[in-house]
Amino acid sequence: QVQLVESGGGLVQAGGSLRLSCAASGRTSSNIVRSWFRQAPGKEREFVARIAWSGNTYYADSVKGRFTISRDNAKNTVYLQMNSLKHEDTAVYYCAAGMAVSIAPQSYTSWGQGTQVTVSS
Repeated sequence: QVQLVESGGGLVQAGGSLRLSCAASGRTSSNIVRSWFRQAPGKEREFVARIAWSGNTYYADSVKGRFTISRDNAKNTVYLQMNSLKHEDTAVYYCAAGMAVSIAPQSYTSWGQGTQVTVSS
């Protein structure tokens, strides 16, 4: 099992930036896929961005061009740089780890506790 801990959330004005971090420990694997999801009040959890061990990335259309996912394999840490934030980006952000290259939450076996991102308009 992989343990994930997120950090970096907070309150920011629209147009601002935040960087989230997700540190992994435990049974990490070289072929593990790491992703970010988010969940706003009253809405389902939605995919945000994904990165494979190779560095290949994939983004939801709603964040493409504004968010960047990256990983430091030596530190088992994944980052989500969020620029040009909008009010609709407000949500609890979760990092996840799994073995499948997928955007479906049920494909991921390990989850962090979540970190709140609030964007004021």
